[in-house]
Amino acid sequence: MWIALHRPRIRRHAQAAALALAGLLAGCAAPRPEPPALEATWPAVWQAPLPHGGDPARLAGWWREAGDEALSALIDAALAGSPTLAAAEARVAQARAQAQSARAGLLPQLGVAASASRGNGGSVGTTAPGVDLPVVTTLQAGAQASWEIDLFGRQRALVEAAQARTDGARALAQLARVSLAADVADTYYGLRLCQALLDTTTQDAASRAETARLAAISQGAGFTAPATAALADASAADARARTAQQRAACDAQRKVLVALTGLPEPDLMQKMAPAPASQAPAALFSIVEMPADTLRQRPDVWAAEREVLAARAEVGAADVARWPALSLAGSIGALRLRAGGVSQDFSIWSFGPLQLSLPLFDGGRIAAGQAAARGRYDEAVANYQAKVRQAVQEVETALVQGAAARERTPDARAAVAGYRRQFAATEAMYRQGMASLPQLEEARRNLLAAETGLLQAEHDARAAGVQLYRAAGGGWAH
Repeated sequence: MWIALHRPRIRRHAQAAALALAGLLAGCAAPRPEPPALEATWPAVWQAPLPHGGDPARLAGWWREAGDEALSALIDAALAGSPTLAAAEARVAQARAQAQSARAGLLPQLGVAASASRGNGGSVGTTAPGVDLPVVTTLQAGAQASWEIDLFGRQRALVEAAQARTDGARALAQLARVSLAADVADTYYGLRLCQALLDTTTQDAASRAETARLAAISQGAGFTAPATAALADASAADARARTAQQRAACDAQRKVLVALTGLPEPDLMQKMAPAPASQAPAALFSIVEMPADTLRQRPDVWAAEREVLAARAEVGAADVARWPALSLAGSIGALRLRAGGVSQDFSIWSFGPLQLSLPLFDGGRIAAGQAAARGRYDEAVANYQAKVRQAVQEVETALVQGAAARERTPDARAAVAGYRRQFAATEAMYRQGMASLPQLEEARRNLLAAETGLLQAEHDARAAGVQLYRAAGGGWAH
């Protein structure tokens, strides 16, 4: 049920009543819910050890400071032509358009219309039989305006919500860029690790093949038992199979990098042909000690906070729906009548109606809208808190993984040096007949495991740095 005032002669009384009722209801308006404080969810300090060594590098564009030209070229190529980024920018454009549409609701609406008609000027039964009726031509043009006056701020709340979602869309577009750069770096370092492991397995396979060749010669001379020669052949075959498997893994990793960067595979292989720069991974990444400074850089946390503010504004808009609405309309135009060769021009205008409407009974529609808006707000708050917890967990995990990798790298390097000396001595003894083939194979296995462990530790340090870049939001400043 709606109460409406339409008569122009009482518009002054209606305006006064609307303003009085607006002031009364504004004093009774329920306040919007306050968004939760972000700082309440943060830890006071990071529990995991912070990276150290070297000057702190900026998280934004860290790949340029890493000194690896191949990595920089691949990330630049990915950022320049990614369909994912194009889709994210399109979502930003949509959000901006929706915000502009919401702002348009605050302004009067103006339109123009024109019409023309021609017909018999009389009506049935008004003229005598045989009398010709005059032909009347009517031409009319004018402008019409309407304005819903935003008494209680409903439209302003919708504008606020739309603007918050625009900011959130911008943040998510930045998140797409951060994620893409991190994905390329992860895959790049994974491919470099795969290539290093392939070199190691290739060298190991060549060494085992040489041992098998010497064992076959020794068996032919009667100095080596057939079982020993068979062991050498089996070891060589196992190394060849491992090398083929590693090569296939590198090929698959390369395909992933091709898809991420959009580069043709020959171009990608050409960019990766130079050896990567040798730089301590620990010096490439650093974050500040204050969690607030780090978490504010995360685009997903920023976007979640914007969604809380948007939902909060929509709660206010839903509450305003139960208050009076005031609208005003008007028009101005020109009218020309032509009949029997005579023309007459008129100017026409109208102001009003000034209409005040107040919902009294709507079957619970407004109350349901309020409940739905508050439900969306509660959901946005919960999602926001979950994003903050996820941010803390990801940063802590990256710090722990980076610290562990840096801690074990010196020991892994020492283990490789020791096992390499042992293998060289055992191989020399084997050639002189002072060590058995099983002893040589055990020394070889130890060296291979140590070299693999060192390569993995160095890769884990770089990967943890990339994860820290991703977890800290890529150095984005809103």
